[in-house]
Amino acid sequence: MRMRAVLMGPPGAGKGTQAQVLAQGAQVPQIATGDILRRAREEGTSLGRRAQSFMDRGELVPDDVMIGIIEERLGQEDAQGGFLLDGFPRTVPQAEALDRLLAQIGMPLGAVLLLEVPEDDIVRRLSGRRTCPSCGRSYHVENDPPPADGRCGSCGAELVTRTDDRPETIRARLEVYRRSTEPLKAYYAQQGILRAVDGLGKVEEVTARLRAALRD
Repeated sequence: MRMRAVLMGPPGAGKGTQAQVLAQGAQVPQIATGDILRRAREEGTSLGRRAQSFMDRGELVPDDVMIGIIEERLGQEDAQGGFLLDGFPRTVPQAEALDRLLAQIGMPLGAVLLLEVPEDDIVRRLSGRRTCPSCGRSYHVENDPPPADGRCGSCGAELVTRTDDRPETIRARLEVYRRSTEPLKAYYAQQGILRAVDGLGKVEEVTARLRAALRD
């Protein structure tokens, strides 16, 4: 059976990178909520227009609209053999709605992968980013150091630390994640499909752990 899974993890855990690698290796689509929302808006579907109306007002897209958009995405040809959901569900009600949808279309989840990274490591990863406000290039003080003068090596603009990358903002985001995710962990653990994976280390090391968890 091809992969039918969810990848969860806190901001900065490396979900996007790992989801892309896992999905490519399993030859299934990586379905990220941000991507499918953008696609639904671009295609002008009725659900896409509904989602746009909420986003234009700065509101969260309601669960029923999100589930409808995911149902549309899973109905596309490339998802018939399997999928990897990245960033959804985020709450127990979303998980329950997803389970109902997957039961209806005969594609129940095989595994929920949880990337675990200590909070201090998350803060260090995210707060180390430096971004160019002019061309958008980003650096990291440890992994991809910016020029010594603090200016962008591409366009020369002065690099900044985005508000989202300040330690106090990161810890606030992590608190929101904890509140929504702890109940999800229990929900999927009760189903026997939760696989917690250490998210520290090189990308390929974490990928190997995730693939091993999928085989368990």
